[in-house]
Amino acid sequence: MTSPRLLLKAWGIYADKRLGQHFLADPHMADLIVQRTGLKPDDTVLEIGAGTGALTIPIARAVQRVVAVEWDKRMAELLRNELLAASADNVIITQENILSFDFETLARTHSRPIVVIGNLPYNISSQVLIRLIRYREFISTAVLIFHKYLAERIMAAPGNKIYGRLSVVVQYCARVAPLISIGAPSFYPKPKVDSEVLRIEFESPVSCPARDESLFFRVVGAAFSQRRKTVKNALKGGSFGITAEGVLDVLAGAGIDPRRRPETLTVKDFVDISNLLCGLRD
Repeated sequence: MTSPRLLLKAWGIYADKRLGQHFLADPHMADLIVQRTGLKPDDTVLEIGAGTGALTIPIARAVQRVVAVEWDKRMAELLRNELLAASADNVIITQENILSFDFETLARTHSRPIVVIGNLPYNISSQVLIRLIRYREFISTAVLIFHKYLAERIMAAPGNKIYGRLSVVVQYCARVAPLISIGAPSFYPKPKVDSEVLRIEFESPVSCPARDESLFFRVVGAAFSQRRKTVKNALKGGSFGITAEGVLDVLAGAGIDPRRRPETLTVKDFVDISNLLCGLRD
């Protein structure tokens, strides 16, 4: 791996803070991530934020095909040159925003769910994760690098002060496990905090399904938008079209004390609430 610092200097490129760019600069760590991902030779991998190719090249050596998404035109040109030098001819570079990427078409083209790997841009990590959840039907596994505090939020258990919306929606549909901790010095430019690599395996079907997932996500969002309030008051303000008495009836049906705080509720509690709300519409 060529040093990202030297590469960027040679190309006259500066990391763009607006895009949350921090490039992996440790070749040993890059190889370790790819090894622990458990890739199979016939896998199709979508890489998010390919950057200088630190992960792209070892991924390309492990699988049949790679689609490398890199929105930054400058970086896409640099990446193309690095892949050519490494003879990585099984990589397709696509220059587009990952938040509008068509996961379904890619998966259907290759007749199987894809594996997603990425050193996520820090400023849109949560948005990317929500989009992967939305299209999880076409994704088997995601191995992603997050800021450590965000990784901790994703894995947090009920009752933890950092347990929130992201914790619930990810744990609703996936098994999450930490793979590797990465110190800040392993990136260029050096970020202010360490990072964590998480393996996210999407379940199909989910173990405790919501009757209406869009309603379930709305319930979770409403609860944590007002997390200082009790679950009763949070749901009252959630625009679900029910009275205060109706909220109490739903919570009673779910066996939930209306005085509890949203951060104390389990994923199943939120599913039960949304399913009862859904039943009111039948």
